[in-house]
Amino acid sequence: MPGGGKSTVGRHMARQLGVDFIDSDAVIEQRIGMPIRSFFDREGEARFRDIESEVIAELMQSAGERIIATGGGAVLREANRETLHRHSTVLYLRSTPEELFRRLRHDRQRPLLQVGDPLAKLRELHAQRDPLYRRTAHYVLEAGRSVHGLVNMALMQLELAGVVDPERVAATVGAEPPRTLGE
Repeated sequence: MPGGGKSTVGRHMARQLGVDFIDSDAVIEQRIGMPIRSFFDREGEARFRDIESEVIAELMQSAGERIIATGGGAVLREANRETLHRHSTVLYLRSTPEELFRRLRHDRQRPLLQVGDPLAKLRELHAQRDPLYRRTAHYVLEAGRSVHGLVNMALMQLELAGVVDPERVAATVGAEPPRTLGE
């Protein structure tokens, strides 16, 4: 979901594991040469989702270990869900709409939240997307904790699954001071 902590947690995990971090929205903005909000206004959501799908497919085909954060609507297309689930290990940082609203209430950059009642919109998005996130994810982590706690929980899940070497996790866990999402 928008404001769920994907980029913040992803950056911290990548730093701790010594791998690259890629935000698919940043890649898209670089490709289109403008902020996503401007592109949305000019070209519409369908065209944006086309480009998003292209970028996700390209990122999943690229070799190398890295952490990728996708935009919250990436799961709306079946092809994206299938590509992400098949070619990566997907973590869903689950938050309630109310928690997301608390974090995003002053955000003016997210096009889908520029409406009269952003909380109602977040509830609608959550109802639509939560089942899709769950279907796509290999692991669901409740995001109602600090960034440090989420990173440690994610690394522990990945270590237990054999995705991340325990030696890499042991060498890095505890290196970051606690923060909460939205800081």
